[in-house]
Order: sequence, then C-alpha cells, then structure tokens
Amino acid sequence: MARPRANHVTVRAVAAEAGVSIATVSRVINGHAQVAPQTRELVRRALERLEPPAARAGAPRPARPGAVYVYCPYVLTDYFGVIVTSVADTLALHGRGLVLGAGESAREGDVLTALAQDRSIAGAVLILPPEPGEEIERLRTAGFPFVVVDPRTALPREIASVSAANVAGARSVTAHLTALGHRRIGVIGGPTEWLTSESRMVGHVSALADTGLLSTPELRRSVEPTTGNGYRAACELLDLGDRPTALVAFNDKVAVGILRAAHERGLRVPQDLSVTGFDDSDLSRSTLPTLTTVRQPLEEMGRMAVSLLVRLLDAHTVDTLHVELATHLVARDSTGPVPGSGVSAGTGPGTPAA
Repeated sequence: MARPRANHVTVRAVAAEAGVSIATVSRVINGHAQVAPQTRELVRRALERLEPPAARAGAPRPARPGAVYVYCPYVLTDYFGVIVTSVADTLALHGRGLVLGAGESAREGDVLTALAQDRSIAGAVLILPPEPGEEIERLRTAGFPFVVVDPRTALPREIASVSAANVAGARSVTAHLTALGHRRIGVIGGPTEWLTSESRMVGHVSALADTGLLSTPELRRSVEPTTGNGYRAACELLDLGDRPTALVAFNDKVAVGILRAAHERGLRVPQDLSVTGFDDSDLSRSTLPTLTTVRQPLEEMGRMAVSLLVRLLDAHTVDTLHVELATHLVARDSTGPVPGSGVSAGTGPGTPAA
C-alpha cells in the first residue's frame, strides 16, 4: 500500500524514508562535509520519493524555478573564496544551478536591477554588496528573493542577511590583550562606512571600558583592508612618540602588513609588540609568529545564506531574517604580555592554537 503523502515533507519523514537519522538528513540539507557520498544519495532519493504529488503532476510548484545568482564583486581569495565555495556546494545539494558574478567586472552596469528582470534567475546571494542600501531595498520591493552575506551597511529588517558576530569577536580579542596587561592598544580598522567596521569598534571600545580605558583617535586608523594599507597604517602608529604595545587588525591581511612594519623597526612580536588579526584565514597559520586571530564561520555563513534563500524561494515563512553566527578567539604566538608587566603569557581568554 502506497504511503500517504503530506503537502509538506518533514525532516523526520525523509529520515524514515532513507533509513538514516534526523541529524544525518539535517547535515545533508545544510551542506556539512562529514557525510558519505552514498548517504547523501540516499537522502536525495528519499526527498524525490516524498515530493508532493501535485508537483509530480505538473501543477504549479511553490518553489521558483531557475538558477541562483551569486554576486561577489571581489577577487575570490581567502575570505570571499571560502564563502562562494560553500554557497556553490550547498546549492548543488539543493539541485540549484549557479550563475557567478565575481571580480571587479561584476560591478559593471546596474546589476541589481538586471537581476529583478531576469526570469532565468530564481534568487540571489549577495556577498558584501557595494551598492547603496536604497538599491538593495528596491530589489526587495520588486519581489525578488535574495539573501545578503556580510552586509556593508545596516539593512531593513525585511531583508534576509547572514553575518558573523563582529561585536563579540572584536570584544574577545581586545579583552585578550587587556588581560595580558596591554593598555595602549592601536586599531587598524576597515572603512568607517562599513557596518562591520562600526560593529568591531563597538566591541573594542566595550572591552577597553571594562578596564576603565577610553579609545583615543590617535590610536585608530581606517583603511581598505589590504596588506599594503595595513603596513602603511602600522608605520604611522609605530612611529608615534608613545607607540602602542599592541595592534588590532581588521583582518589577517592587515595583520601581515603590521608584521612587516614591526620587522622593519626591529620590533619583536610578541615580545615588543602584540598583533592580532581577524578571519582565521590560511595566512594566520603561515606567518612567523603565527597570528592570534578571530575565527569567522565562513563556510557556515555560506550554508546559512543558501538555507534562508531556499526557504524564501519555497515561499516559507522565515522567522529570523538577520542571522549572526558565533566567532571564536584563536590565541597563537603573535600576542604576549605587555613588556615589563610580569603578566603570564597564558593569561586571558582564548582558545588553543589551531
């Protein structure tokens, strides 16, 4: 006797059909790597068998047909490459095609308006879109489904987005430094108009306030987060009459620039200067010394973005439109006690080096 079908397929039903656990089905749907290929295939076939009969008969499906446009107008290295790869892998698990717009050339023309008019595109994942908030809002009012990963500016609550917990991440790294005795801490942040830059500065200032300190403009620089810009900003800060004993970088690339500036001035890291990054990219494990940094869940950000988008495409209610994923401090060799403080190198919050 044929099994009755519901209008909505649950994870429990798929697990029973495939003969696997609910947790396994969840891992497959969310794109986790720790699933054997044959298990993925079992789950995929179970999903096909449980598809509502209306869809099999050719009736209108709740999901919008078409590929997903992934918009990442930057060079796909480090940060961006990890997110795009995760998005692509997760879309493949959902049976969705992908159209990629990447690099500087992807910014040519009115990209967002063109998306809303392209009937071959079902929806989009926008990664750090450079367009003003008004343009992103117009895309929403046009009824086009999309999710923003790491928004550059604050978005209306109706726009789905995924980001890392930047305030908490920045707070943890500055708290790590203050626990090591540092009080004169410089910050090389990203552009002031970026939401991420603002959030991380809030975390930094909050951690300083816990020790009764104020953040001074003299010790702050805002740059496009590249190695070269990090180097130039670090040169300015390290040439101050009363130089900082620690420098907090916007990302690992900026931190590499700081290491170069310190080396040129004969400053030992971490004996004379502590340096921190953000992202936990491959760079952080390749420098000498290895970088203390904040790990962003880049792969999970990509998976979560696709999960939200698929629900929007299926016309499901999405209760949480703004998702913040946890960050983790990774303490390595580039941070140590402030010179002459007598503080132990093992003092302060952090996680073991990875």
